[in-house]
Amino acid sequence: MPTPQLTDPATSRWSVLATSLGDVLADLDPTDLLLAVPVPAEGLAGHQEAAAALALVGLDAGDVAAAHEPSSEAGATTRLPLVPGERAARTVLLVGVGAGTPADLRTAGAALGRAGRGRADLVMAAGALAPDAAAALAEGIALGGYTSPRWLSEGATPSKAPATAVTLVGSVDEPAVRRAVARARATMLARNLAVVPSNTKNPGWMAAQARTIGRRTGLDVRVWSDRDLRAEGFGGLLAVGAGSVTPPRLVQLSYSPRGATSATPQVVLVGKGITFDTGGLDIKPAEGMLAMKTDMSGSAVVLAVLAACRDLEVPVRVTGLLALAENAVGGASYRPSDVVTMYGGRTVEIGNTDAEGRMVMADALAYADAHLDPDVLLDIATLTGAARVALGRTMAPVYATDDALGEALVAAGRATGELLWPFPLVEDYRPSLDSPVADVNHIAGTPVGAGSITAALFLREFVGERRWAHLDIAGVGRSDVDRGLLTKGGTGFGARLLLTWLEEMA
Repeated sequence: MPTPQLTDPATSRWSVLATSLGDVLADLDPTDLLLAVPVPAEGLAGHQEAAAALALVGLDAGDVAAAHEPSSEAGATTRLPLVPGERAARTVLLVGVGAGTPADLRTAGAALGRAGRGRADLVMAAGALAPDAAAALAEGIALGGYTSPRWLSEGATPSKAPATAVTLVGSVDEPAVRRAVARARATMLARNLAVVPSNTKNPGWMAAQARTIGRRTGLDVRVWSDRDLRAEGFGGLLAVGAGSVTPPRLVQLSYSPRGATSATPQVVLVGKGITFDTGGLDIKPAEGMLAMKTDMSGSAVVLAVLAACRDLEVPVRVTGLLALAENAVGGASYRPSDVVTMYGGRTVEIGNTDAEGRMVMADALAYADAHLDPDVLLDIATLTGAARVALGRTMAPVYATDDALGEALVAAGRATGELLWPFPLVEDYRPSLDSPVADVNHIAGTPVGAGSITAALFLREFVGERRWAHLDIAGVGRSDVDRGLLTKGGTGFGARLLLTWLEEMA
């Protein structure tokens, strides 16, 4: 099967110019140009930059407002095709920017990115934008322009390419735009990885992608084979992967900023990498399996974050661990009631083979605690349906052993529009994980409910005394719709959030 160029997501060339809009348009072909004009809350006619932009193509802002009544609601669009002639553009897109908040501009940018797909040039009369507003607009345009690859006879390509070039004209913070586009690119890489069919994507394939990306972005990469995992006692990964013809892998990627020393703080990110999840012997219903090629989204996000660290000059040392396995059904599949010896020696009673993610994550967390000495240990995983039931598709629970850590992650999510809600590690639920035959049961053995909380409590057993946070992205890691910033399939949720958090950690 052909494979997309996953290490190079389709992106636009970006320019931020403080020159006059007329000079910019004069150098471009008007036939394949989309000119975007903002519609703010105060209306089109009273906005100086919008009126000036419309005048360049022979339109009067008052007449346009009266004739078309364009909405200022964030993301609302009104398309104005123009009669060919001596005009600087053939198509004008009026886009509502609401109150001009970062959230509104991110939504507006997504609408622009979608409208610009397949175009040679997308030019926006951006006006004056603060750095956070400029970043939000750029993120929206980049992610709105993204489309998932399709696997056709001629090869794997995006269904429609984003605009070849994007130009923001006005008083716009260029470094903020550059960094926002880098974060969006990480999200797109995570999405590309998540939607690859699982007959191509297996643990070995993911490890090969990590090697390629690591080589291109200056990361140190180590890969454990199944023989290595067996020799070093990674019992969780081996148990989950036992039923598959494609054995498990553990991948470590390491980034150090320029001038880093042993005193430079280190963060370890662990990503769940179940390349397909049948549920194992506790098999899923057919409809529950359809989206399971994206069950490695946590590992995709971690890989994409590490790939962006050098470009964004992240000021701390970052190590990523990808816990990769396929949870298949076979003669060697692990069983309910098995007792598995995890990395580090703790034993786990298996309550349900469809709770496999926490098993591979526990191995990686225990390894990080024992050997990497992180200042902060964080994991991200499409872990529990309970998280989706609790918070739906637009917000994810975050658990943290340190209030300041949880608050910093929530703030980073608020800045990028990837919303987190603090969930408690309820000590009263911990006894539900007690096992009569092992150190711990990996699911609640008594009916306490709170499936996302008990899963987090299980993971906590393997982090020692580290400052630790857990993001359960089962609800937000996949999208069933193609709308706004999202495309159907993996969302890459968490990539921009984690990069923003890491950037601000200095």
